[in-house]
Amino acid sequence: QVQLVESGGGLVQPGGSLRLSCAASRSIFSASNMGWYRQTPGKQRELVAAITTGGTTNYADSVKGRFSISRDNAQNTVNLQMNSLKPEDTAVYYCRANTYNLWGQGTQVTVSS
Repeated sequence: QVQLVESGGGLVQPGGSLRLSCAASRSIFSASNMGWYRQTPGKQRELVAAITTGGTTNYADSVKGRFSISRDNAQNTVNLQMNSLKPEDTAVYYCRANTYNLWGQGTQVTVSS
């Protein structure tokens, strides 16, 4: 049973923007802190941004000022707005329900000219 479904990845030029979305079941979303992580080949998965049920956010230093995480409680989604993208942002991005340690399937983001 798929409980987290990501969407919005793709290919974008440096300096461009993408918006990732993660849809969760209501029972999970309403009770869980949520996060976006990313992973590149040969490296550990790293936290990009997280948001609590109360809306408190935190970001990796590498994305501060460029990425913004938000949650839509009516739609049971958590979104990641990514601006001023750089080639080093290229990775598979994963949504996670942190409170339950549930992961989505991942979505590829490629930043390249």
